[in-house]
Amino acid sequence: MKPSLMPLTVLMLLSLTLPEAKAANRIRLERADGQLLNAMVYPVSGHCQGVAVISHGAGGSEQGYTYLAQGLAEQGWLAVVPDHHDSGTEVLRKRLRAGNLQSALSSMVTDSAAYRARQMEINAARSWAQPHCTGKATVLIGHSMGAAITMMEAGADNLMQIRAQKSFDRYIALSPQGPGIIFPEQAWADIRQPVLLLTGTRDFELGGLSWESRTTPYSQMPPGCKWLGVIDGATHQHFAGHGASRSSEKLIMQTVRAFLQSDATCSPPPASPGLRLQAK
Repeated sequence: MKPSLMPLTVLMLLSLTLPEAKAANRIRLERADGQLLNAMVYPVSGHCQGVAVISHGAGGSEQGYTYLAQGLAEQGWLAVVPDHHDSGTEVLRKRLRAGNLQSALSSMVTDSAAYRARQMEINAARSWAQPHCTGKATVLIGHSMGAAITMMEAGADNLMQIRAQKSFDRYIALSPQGPGIIFPEQAWADIRQPVLLLTGTRDFELGGLSWESRTTPYSQMPPGCKWLGVIDGATHQHFAGHGASRSSEKLIMQTVRAFLQSDATCSPPPASPGLRLQAK
């Protein structure tokens, strides 16, 4: 992805009966190793149909992805955004003092310890949320580095030596990575769980690789409820939110909702202007 198009996170109606979202709350969670972390919770009013954990990008924090978390809460999902302290805002600032943005991000997204910490933080978020929701469905959603841990959790082979837990019902990767410094070739060949991948035609990979490389995981995954969406003109920042593109955010949420509400056939919705969607 081109440095000039880095996400802001590195710097920091289908049914009228769906419940409305309540105001977001900040909570403290405890990892398996005893370390505490912040998280933002977006609860729902009425029936809770499931738990959604959102993993932010490198250099981000629990305060990001509000559009996504609120959109999920409005659809009845208890959304939790944990802070990934070991690959968050302060870590990026420290690494920027020793090098440029490109090198700082490269070192962060290839840090095996940071991914192990993310696993614990994702588990802590889900463990807290499940007793607070009557619905049993679970989905893990990640952007950028969060997309990497999402794919690892779904079963992707990786160079970070992270073992898949495969414990969520569905997985959504925003700006997923292709083969390179995180994933080897054919890393996604054994993923059987339902997966939605979303990217954009200006969503460049680290190092300036074309956005098309982000579609490789889809081409290498076996059939079985796999979706790939490409948003015209969407950049890496647009997926991070912060109001960078309301039109992209609308298409992202529209596709996420359709994927989560799809039945056993997992058929995609009709095409939308500005969005190319395919499924297998």
